[in-house]
Amino acid sequence: PTSFHIENYKEVFRIFPFAKVLFNSLNIALTVMVANTFISTMAGYAFARIKFIGRDVLFLILLSGMMIPVQAKLIPTYIVMSKMGLVGTHMSLILPAIISPLNIFFVRQYMKTIPDSYEDAAYIDGAGRMKIYASIFLPMSKSVIVMISLLTFLASWNDFINPLIFISKYDRMTIPLGIKTLSGAMGTGSVSVVLAGVTMSLVVPTLLYLFGQKHIMQ
Repeated sequence: PTSFHIENYKEVFRIFPFAKVLFNSLNIALTVMVANTFISTMAGYAFARIKFIGRDVLFLILLSGMMIPVQAKLIPTYIVMSKMGLVGTHMSLILPAIISPLNIFFVRQYMKTIPDSYEDAAYIDGAGRMKIYASIFLPMSKSVIVMISLLTFLASWNDFINPLIFISKYDRMTIPLGIKTLSGAMGTGSVSVVLAGVTMSLVVPTLLYLFGQKHIMQ
């Protein structure tokens, strides 16, 4: 570039309530990340370390959900959200995203590599299931937990198709919809303004990646 200007960044906030959209995306992504990570670690621990009837069959059924394309689930999900009265709200984006078969698979595979001796020693000391899960397996699985947390956050942050289907009001839109709105009807909006919005939308994921890159590499 031959010169630098901040006018395009100001224009983003003038055209669209970008600060509100940014907050919406951050709120949704963080909620999905925390809920999904909690459920994934609990389910992964159960599938990896607890023996119960039908465990492997149930795990295969869970994994089969990975073979269903997102587009194939849109109509059933919309019907369910509609009957629950959640269409148009952020909960319609949060609830379907809090369970991820892929994340559960990652956690299960990682926890299966932890030696049984840690668990046996904890049982001898009188620890129960929840104590072992919270005090031993979660700290030892920090790398995989950071990884699935970041993947979940980015998937929610970048999601376009679900907000497009479920959200219609400007003040409830997320970052991808906001950037699309900046492009204008038939792409008649200013490219410079759109790129300014894209640049601002990259700040949060970049900071998260810098924070967790060590664990991702591990």
